[in-house]
Amino acid sequence: MSSLPLGLLLVIFAAAAVAIWIAGIQLSKQTDVLSTRLHLGAALGGLIMLAIATNLPEIAITVSAALSGDVGVAVGNILGGIAIQTVVLVALDAFGVRGERPLTYRAASLVLVLEAALVAAVLAVVVAGTQIPADVILWRFAPGSVLIAVIWIVGLLLLQRAGKSLPWHESGQAPDGQEHPRGHRRHATEQQERAKGTSTGRSAAIFGVAAIVTLVAGVILERSGEAAAGDVGLSGVLFGATVLAAATSLPELSTGLASVKTGDYQLAMSDIFGGNAFLPVLFLVATLLSGKAVLPQAHASDIYLTAVGMLLTLVYAAGLVFRPQRRIFRMGIDSLVVLVLYLLGVAGLFAIANAG
Repeated sequence: MSSLPLGLLLVIFAAAAVAIWIAGIQLSKQTDVLSTRLHLGAALGGLIMLAIATNLPEIAITVSAALSGDVGVAVGNILGGIAIQTVVLVALDAFGVRGERPLTYRAASLVLVLEAALVAAVLAVVVAGTQIPADVILWRFAPGSVLIAVIWIVGLLLLQRAGKSLPWHESGQAPDGQEHPRGHRRHATEQQERAKGTSTGRSAAIFGVAAIVTLVAGVILERSGEAAAGDVGLSGVLFGATVLAAATSLPELSTGLASVKTGDYQLAMSDIFGGNAFLPVLFLVATLLSGKAVLPQAHASDIYLTAVGMLLTLVYAAGLVFRPQRRIFRMGIDSLVVLVLYLLGVAGLFAIANAG
C-alpha cells in the first residue's frame, strides 16, 4: 500500500476502523450469547474465548506484522494497546457512569484487584524478557514469551477460583457497590437475542463472520496505517502505540459503554483488565511465526510503554481499594490521574523517539 496517496490511505484506514467497530459490537454480543448458552462464562474456556474475541484486531495485526518481519509495529501495538485500553476506563467513567459516584467506587471488588495484579505480573515478565539474549530460543520458543503464557493461564485459574468465593467478608465485594451481580449484562444480552429468535447456530455464524471481518480489517488497518505513518514521518513504534492502538481499542470502548449503561461496572473493568493481561501472550504468537525471540528486540520505547501500562493499571487498582467518592470533570480522581499520566507518557514517548 506504500504506493497509494496519503489521502486514500487515510480513507482506507478509517474504513477499516469503522469495520472493526461494527464487527466488534457483534463479536461482543454473540460472545455473551454463546458463553451464556454454552455455560462457558465462568469456566477457563470461556475466559480464554472472551480474551481472544475482544482482541482479534490485535491478533490480526500481530500475525500480519510478524509474518512480514516488522515486529516493531507488533510490539508497539501490544504494549501501546495495554496503555490506551486502560485509558478506555477513563472514557467509561466520564461518559458512561451516571450518578454521583465514579467507576471504581461502584465496581470495587477484590477479584478486580487480582485481575489488575495479573496485568502487572505479565508486564513485569515483559520487562525481564527484554533482557534475555535473543539467541536463547529453542524450537521457536523463547523463555520470556512462554513464561508470560504460563502466568496468564495460572492467573486465569486463580481468578476462576476467586470468582466463586474468597475467604473475605461478602467474598471480597465492597458495600454500596453495583446493584446486580457481575456479568448480568451478558445474561440480559442473551435474553434479548432469545426474544428476537436468534438461535445458537445463527449466533455462532454471526460470530464467525464478525471474526473474519475483524481479522481482515485488522490487517488492512495495520498495512494502510503503516504506510500512512511513513508518509507523515511517524515511526512504527509511535504509530503502533498511539493511532493503531486507539483504533484497535474501539471494540473495548463500545462493549464497556454497554456494560456501564446497564450497571455492570465490574464487568466493564474486568473486560479491560482481562484483555490487557492477554495481550502480552501475543508475544508468543509473534515469536512462533517470525522464528525470532521478539522480546529481546524491544527498544527503549517498548520498555517505557510497559512501565506506563503497569503504572496506569496500579492507579486503578488503588482506586478499587480506596474507592474515591468525588467526581472531578465527571470522573473519579483515579481516572483523572490516569488521564494525566497517559498524556505525560505519550509526550515522553515522542521525546524518546526523537532522541533516538
